[in-house]
Amino acid sequence: MNFRKAVEPDISSIMNIIKQAQDYFKKQGIDQWQNNYPNLETILNDIKNKNGYVLLDDDTIIGTVSVSFDGEKTYRHIYNGKWITNGNYAVVHRLAVDQEFKRRGLATIIMKKTEEICLNRDIHSIRIDTHEENLAMQKLLNKNKFEYCGIIYLEGGSKRIAFEKIL
Repeated sequence: MNFRKAVEPDISSIMNIIKQAQDYFKKQGIDQWQNNYPNLETILNDIKNKNGYVLLDDDTIIGTVSVSFDGEKTYRHIYNGKWITNGNYAVVHRLAVDQEFKRRGLATIIMKKTEEICLNRDIHSIRIDTHEENLAMQKLLNKNKFEYCGIIYLEGGSKRIAFEKIL
């Protein structure tokens, strides 16, 4: 398996994985990644800003994630809890695995690769948020030793539960 920065020719594969996740959430009645988010512009911005990554099996893209080191303004205020650290941190967004490859530990591989990227940049904290009904993501975060920190609100007002991991 190969984990690398996403490039523009990866767009259709990434968007296919994103669409699968959106459809899954819709079927589960989870109001996450709906209303045209994430969209093509979001993914193009991830690539342009060098935050997008893909996981490949041979030459097939089977997973995607965005890892940013620019902070997250919706993380400035956390409710019913607090962040573990106050220093620099990475933000993980848009983590998804191709449905044909689920249940193989690939999301954990993506998380481990993300941790390596952070440590190579001397960043020792990762923050992430998810919908409170997204039990699959919560299970992944628990498995990978993330700690629940509290509640944040997205710019549109949607509630998310927030987690942090110290590396």
